[in-house]
Amino acid sequence: MKILGLESSCDETAAAVVENGTHVLSNVVASQIDIFAEYGGVIPEIAARSHLEAVLPVIDKALKDANETLDTIDAIAVTHTPGLLGSLLVGTLTARTLALLHEKPLYAVHHLKSHVYANWLYTKYDIKFPVLALVISGGHTQILSMPSHNSFEIIGTTKDDAIGECFDKVAKILGFPYPGGPEISKHAENGDPEKYPLPIPKVAGLDFSFSGLKTAVIRKAQSIANLPISYPSHDIKNHLTPEQKNDLAASFESTAVKILLEKLDAALPSCLYSSIIIAGGVSANSLLRKTLGKTYKNLPVYFPDPKFSGDNGAMVASAAFFEIESGVKPTNPYSLTISPRSAIS
Repeated sequence: MKILGLESSCDETAAAVVENGTHVLSNVVASQIDIFAEYGGVIPEIAARSHLEAVLPVIDKALKDANETLDTIDAIAVTHTPGLLGSLLVGTLTARTLALLHEKPLYAVHHLKSHVYANWLYTKYDIKFPVLALVISGGHTQILSMPSHNSFEIIGTTKDDAIGECFDKVAKILGFPYPGGPEISKHAENGDPEKYPLPIPKVAGLDFSFSGLKTAVIRKAQSIANLPISYPSHDIKNHLTPEQKNDLAASFESTAVKILLEKLDAALPSCLYSSIIIAGGVSANSLLRKTLGKTYKNLPVYFPDPKFSGDNGAMVASAAFFEIESGVKPTNPYSLTISPRSAIS
């Protein structure tokens, strides 16, 4: 089965053709990073207009790269929740129209489910159930229990900032460009992760909190620069040396990874899991990949290929395939709705 997957939940316009949930025939992503680097973050109205300009050319290229047409594919899948309202609207309206015009079944897919299924975009992976999934991105931080395909239970979530959002905010404090995650990692390579100890938030159960860690970085930076706590965070970067910035980046990254590991360790005894899956944009973090590989030597830990860690259409198509395999019926194109916020189910 060949599925055209569309993704437009935030600032990437993406389309891909995937066969049987694992074989990627094409994967095209039009990123808006260059646009939003100037602003230091995503502006929803601009993102939606950019999707409007890019969506049809991206779909056309994905079909051509796969040597397919809208008539030869078997189904269309699209992200419908969660995400930015205007961005979701562009993707879903496009998918609904194409499904009606070409009489193809339409599948509306949850964004976080797609990130999880990015790990199935490998025929070499043999992921055993039950699975413990850690979804970490700019907008989400959740631990999911996955007993079988297309079955999810949220057992931990963030109480405030998502980890990717925290990376972006800390990078901005240190004067690094957007997006912050790759910049933090780059500067951390030249820093000392033990230089500035940062607190690990005490949150009950398997839930997370990252806003306190962000505040701790601000206070530590103010202290290093001999600035009062009332000093505005946007100007702290001008009072730090490159070495201090590198050490702060390394200390922050190390602490963030420790927080994730602490919660994973706490989740594992709740079930005899056979596999651990890491998903979402932050799964590309090199320190996290290296640390987890050393920590769970007796339990397989799977990461998506870095090119599938961020938002893309291939993961949407893969998730749709396994929904179909699980007996999920197509979505009515006339009644499909979008939701900026919706829990995975």
